[in-house]
Amino acid sequence: MKRLYSATFIGVESVIIEIEVDLSPKVKSFDIVGMPGQAVRESVKRVESAIVNSGYHFPGKRIVVNLAPAAIPKMGTMFDLPIALGILGDEADFSEMRNFLIVGELSLDGELRRVPGGLPIAVKAREMGISTILCPAENCPEMSVIEGINLIPLRTLGEAMDYLTGKRDIPVFRSTGAGIPVLPPGKLDMNDIRGQEAAKRAVEIAAAGGHNILMIGPPGTGKTMLAKRIPSILPPLEMDEAVETTMIYSVAGKTDKDNCLISQRPFRSPHHTASDVAIIGGGRFPKPGEVSLSHNGVLFLDEFQQFPGNVLQVLREPLEEHKIRISRAEGSVEFPAKFMLVAALNPSRTNADLDRWDVDEMKQVVKKLSGPLLERIDLQVQVSRMKFDLLRAKSVPESSTTIRARVEKARSVQRERYRHFGIKTNSEMTHRLVEEYCELDPRTESLMRTAMEKFLLSIRVYDKILKIARTIADLEGSDKLRDYHISEALQYRILDRILNFVM
Repeated sequence: MKRLYSATFIGVESVIIEIEVDLSPKVKSFDIVGMPGQAVRESVKRVESAIVNSGYHFPGKRIVVNLAPAAIPKMGTMFDLPIALGILGDEADFSEMRNFLIVGELSLDGELRRVPGGLPIAVKAREMGISTILCPAENCPEMSVIEGINLIPLRTLGEAMDYLTGKRDIPVFRSTGAGIPVLPPGKLDMNDIRGQEAAKRAVEIAAAGGHNILMIGPPGTGKTMLAKRIPSILPPLEMDEAVETTMIYSVAGKTDKDNCLISQRPFRSPHHTASDVAIIGGGRFPKPGEVSLSHNGVLFLDEFQQFPGNVLQVLREPLEEHKIRISRAEGSVEFPAKFMLVAALNPSRTNADLDRWDVDEMKQVVKKLSGPLLERIDLQVQVSRMKFDLLRAKSVPESSTTIRARVEKARSVQRERYRHFGIKTNSEMTHRLVEEYCELDPRTESLMRTAMEKFLLSIRVYDKILKIARTIADLEGSDKLRDYHISEALQYRILDRILNFVM
């Protein structure tokens, strides 16, 4: 019996799988046990054809392949190569396989194809002390992001056999990259947008503190233009963030073999007709959805009120916990979902500005979105129609580079402030941290008391306002919160000011 090691996934975490291949001189058969998924069961035909077409003899014996631990569902095609090697190893002299982790999909002619999840597999191998990974050559650039692993690039089943039997020496893959690549500036820039200075200011605050933002206004006022340019003012990904994000895309099979490490913050913009599985994630063997694919980036939901109600309510979990848990009969998985939510809302059938909304339309929108969801959106800002003179103004708006410099400066202050708490931005503060870093003097306390009593604000909204004020102060370079910081923060809770009078 041969024992080899491969890997599968639970969420974005890789799990080492022990593959036992037993051949016995009985009636020819080929069975795979250990909760294999459909793609794993189909490997029976792929493996047999690949072995024969590679010039090897397929044994006419009873073959039983056990994937352990049996309680974990196995999915994907990465077991093709280790299963084939286990069968051929019955007549070959392999060295000790304990320090090898083997993954790869086989074509019918024995060539190896790229498999998803290369990066988390490499991370797990390093954690488990496995020194060498045998994998398709196309997976090596992605896996090489993780240092301390010897990657053996393979193109065919024959190369794998020759390497393991000592007939061929295959050099360890060496990465030519170093860290996160520096990309040229994007084509979308904030100076493309004329006017809307209040909305731009709100977007800058949201980017500086990692806050969620809801833009409210009629069509054609620049909501989508603003949203698409938010990544241009966000700080670049740090190395740990780039690895986290790439792991999610790797498991989803969305990484580019040429650009193995995701170096730009994701911007995802699903249509409101997308299914709940597409947005939240799921499936029999759950895959990440849009909320996870926007991890460390921006999730833009245009026509916010038109998304299905069940999708909107499920958003409450990732907005609060920065992760999404998906439960199925086979078990539950957890995906990271730390994103900046940017939503655009046009609730008026007459495309009117906010001050001309119909009261009944307001009530319908709030009923659909629900108070608890709206409370989790930090900034609510009006994007009104522009006047002609502003549109034709000759002044040049601020560029994304200028705004990003202020955002990065504010982010660095926050990163230093929270370095001992495991968070990086003001939006992640707990209530205890809000009390510690958003201390109010008598004047600001009086202002907050008046707002709480007048607009019937909840404790969650109270914390949100102080977090926004803290970000405004950080952008200004102020250690203390001033009354005008609180006043500006209150301006960005526009629905709180309106809905208490119409509900």
